[in-house]
Amino acid sequence: MRDKTYTTTLRKGYTPSRFGQLHYVECGSGEPVLLLHQTPRSWTEYLDVLPLVGDSYRAIAMDTLGYGASAKPTGPHTIERFANAAEELVEALGLDRFHLVGHHTGGVIAVELAARLQYRVASLILSATPFVDDEKRAGAVPHGRVDHVDPTPDGTHLRELWDKRRAFYRPGEEAALGRYVVDALTVLDRVEEGHEAVRRYVMEPRLPQITARTLAVCAPDDHYSLPSLAKFSAALGCPTRVLSDGHVAAPEQVPQEFAATVVDWIGHSCT
Repeated sequence: MRDKTYTTTLRKGYTPSRFGQLHYVECGSGEPVLLLHQTPRSWTEYLDVLPLVGDSYRAIAMDTLGYGASAKPTGPHTIERFANAAEELVEALGLDRFHLVGHHTGGVIAVELAARLQYRVASLILSATPFVDDEKRAGAVPHGRVDHVDPTPDGTHLRELWDKRRAFYRPGEEAALGRYVVDALTVLDRVEEGHEAVRRYVMEPRLPQITARTLAVCAPDDHYSLPSLAKFSAALGCPTRVLSDGHVAAPEQVPQEFAATVVDWIGHSCT
């Protein structure tokens, strides 16, 4: 039996890359599971998920290039560059075959990574992942500037940043909302670039390259991403699942159900 303390201890590390150091946090041991967060977040989006998945697997949450404690290179962010960095972390950690989970922007990065690495990705979960097609790229469903605020001398932009995402979190979830604010402040001058990278991505030719057994999931109140479930099902022939609760921050709002979904899907992929 594995040491329970080891499976629940969060272990932090850095790996080198051509872009600079990449930060990650891991928990547990066994088959590796790489989790990719939405932007402008960091690994802390999976703070409560990591120990739960780590009970059964080696759960690894990286800070996407340009976010959290990972290197912040100059030049435009793209999904391809995010995936380049994730691929370098995969190689540096020696993950010959691994399971892959991506939430929102992280799901789009996961699409690119799974298309590249194909059979090295043992299973794939696309959580609240935008389906980027001509309509999305043309801005036919515009969201405006999701997280942008202009810094103010009196600090009122801090409240504005809080208020921009307040509707996505329920009363009692202020700690998770606070983690979002910290992450957004870390990249405040480039806070919109992850969303912009998603809207520029040409996803359609990458989808047929994915060989991993795929599940598309979404929280019921995440109305931005919920329509994508049907599109991924049609494009990949994959099953879909709507979680019992939650919004854009589902990994923080329903971490037990989110982790159980990951563990269950991996288990089905291994049979």
